[in-house]
Amino acid sequence: MSTRKASARDLLGFDDTWLLLLGIPIISFSVPLLFFNASLSAGIIAYLPKWGISILHTVCYWSVTRSVMLYFRRRYQGYDLTKIRLVYGYATLIAAFFAVNYLTDFIMGCVPHTPPEVTHFLMRVSSLTIVILVSVVYESIYFYDLWRQTILETEKLKRENIESQLESLKAQVSPHFLFNSLNTLTYIIPENADRAVRFVQKLSKVYRYILEIRDKKLISLQEEMEFLDAYLFLLRERFGDNLRVNLQIPGEYLTHYMAPLSLQILFENAIKHNIISGDKPLEITVWVENKRLVVRNKLQRKKQNMPSTKFGLQNISNRYAYLCDEQVDVLESSEYFSVSLPLIGAPAKIAGE
Repeated sequence: MSTRKASARDLLGFDDTWLLLLGIPIISFSVPLLFFNASLSAGIIAYLPKWGISILHTVCYWSVTRSVMLYFRRRYQGYDLTKIRLVYGYATLIAAFFAVNYLTDFIMGCVPHTPPEVTHFLMRVSSLTIVILVSVVYESIYFYDLWRQTILETEKLKRENIESQLESLKAQVSPHFLFNSLNTLTYIIPENADRAVRFVQKLSKVYRYILEIRDKKLISLQEEMEFLDAYLFLLRERFGDNLRVNLQIPGEYLTHYMAPLSLQILFENAIKHNIISGDKPLEITVWVENKRLVVRNKLQRKKQNMPSTKFGLQNISNRYAYLCDEQVDVLESSEYFSVSLPLIGAPAKIAGE
């Protein structure tokens, strides 16, 4: 399969047509004024011959500098080859500079009535100034373009990593939660067929939600609460009155948005790490404070041999860092464990959607 040869625009990082059209006239107009004591006192018409010679001079050095830079960028592409490209490129540029000097000296020698102020030294200084100025401008824009591409690639990798984490989280939720739910269902069926039917209906709703949010990065609080209602039904069948949930969500916040499955993760963490029994019922409270959704559970830790991986909390924090500028706050005291989630006022446009 053939590969497309990189164009000048790709190698430079931008279309330099506008730079050529503006830069060459401006530099060539300024060189006689800066280096050869030229003056506009006699008028622009009298200045035109000097400007014309300066334009040819500028075009010559600009073209050589641009060609050398393009050659070595095509040969040594990529950030990791920058040092080699700069060393070889500027070494070649110095050699080209002296070669062009020799050519311009020959041309100037053929021009009759060369102004006496146009000395070889001033010619070298003005020429070197053009080469340095042009190379610095091109390199600065090129490095900016590399930096911009690096930022974009980093954001892309960050987005893909977060999406991968969410998919991994869904994969973990499904088998673990399904096992517990089916285990609970085996106890309900012999006791109450109607309860078993409702249980299956709620279980179906939970899994339908998990499937529907596959491509969503944001979900409304109302949709998340509807999912939580079905999820809590299954938990109450499993734990009964030993799990006590208090939801205090004002209606005006239901149209706000949040990262999907956040509540499920926080409830699952609370159940996983805390004792739930008749003697120690687990209390979980959800409310809105300062446009943030707070989930707080009573702290009554289980004795666990394996330390927590904190995968769920880290997943939530990473997704919110990607979705908005606000952080997920985690607060632990001797009695309570609280997590505060930002509520997003409108569905933000996420890169890649």
